[in-house]
Amino acid sequence: MTTTQPTPADLRRWRRHLADEHANMRAFRDLAARRQGEERAILTGLADAEQRHAEHWERLLGERAHPAPHPTIAHRLQTWLARRFGMVFVLALLQRSKSDNQYAGETDAASSMAADEQVHEEVLRGLAARGRLQLSGNFRAAVFGANDGLVSNLALIMGMAGTGVSGAVVLAAGMAGLLAGALSMGAGEYISVRSARELLAASQPAQGTQAALGALDLQANELELVYRARGLDRDQARSRAASVLGQVQVAGSAPRDAVPVAATDADEQDAVLNPWGAALASFGFFASGALIPVLPYLLGLTGYAAAGVAMLAVGIALLVTGGVVGVLSGASPLGRGVRQLLIGYGAAVVTYLLGLAFGAAGIG
Repeated sequence: MTTTQPTPADLRRWRRHLADEHANMRAFRDLAARRQGEERAILTGLADAEQRHAEHWERLLGERAHPAPHPTIAHRLQTWLARRFGMVFVLALLQRSKSDNQYAGETDAASSMAADEQVHEEVLRGLAARGRLQLSGNFRAAVFGANDGLVSNLALIMGMAGTGVSGAVVLAAGMAGLLAGALSMGAGEYISVRSARELLAASQPAQGTQAALGALDLQANELELVYRARGLDRDQARSRAASVLGQVQVAGSAPRDAVPVAATDADEQDAVLNPWGAALASFGFFASGALIPVLPYLLGLTGYAAAGVAMLAVGIALLVTGGVVGVLSGASPLGRGVRQLLIGYGAAVVTYLLGLAFGAAGIG
């Protein structure tokens, strides 16, 4: 820790740390105010830790801690998101900020502060994981649908444009691709989710099993085999079966949890959403994505102008969707956005070159 007179650079750095701690503290308190139970307690604990860190920098700064440093644009955005958007989105942003661990090489930070930041990242990862799992159904369908619509219809339009056909033909192909792709995506998502729900349902106990427990042969005790089939070892299964059958003899009926459900996590079952909801989300987002490269042609543009505007519009959309996925996954939004952009543009360039080849051969 600095023991000599702090330099202007030290003071600026300390005030920047203080601004970060104030912003994180406000974000955690805003999130805590909207939660209940254990989540509220955890978020409040994180806010208290940020306050302790802020007090450290205030002590170092002394009178120079006032007036309080103004929040940056990023801090303002973080606070605004915390108050208006889903918890998982804000937690993902906070998790990413903690992953940088600004105190790892900070000689003026208390010895425990870098460790605090590391642990805070894991706490945030755990909190965000619950929300990410809940998003994994319809959100997955929405993101994949939008990206598929953007990339596939852009590639289709660029391929058709490469052949040299008229703008009206390109527009017709684009609208056909939009409708066909959206219907295919919606149907595929419905079948996928419906099948997943049916597989889970097939693993649940039959309705008549509970009623049959009272008539079991206590010497043979078939219930032990049920528990072993559900994953308990022999001794655990025998003990559990003896306990349940004892309750049957005393009470005349089996307890509700006598027949175990499938060995699947409750959160896993919650993540398998309504098949109609997933299908509609997939259809709608594919269509919205596929509409973007068609818009220039709908607005009357043709030729290179239409193709250029389509490429630009889709590129912006791919950066946005990739960035959102990056934020929610705790990764770099810029990196994920650029990756989406390169994939989309790569597909468009390949199909355009194929279109040029077909057009040169007289197929267009």
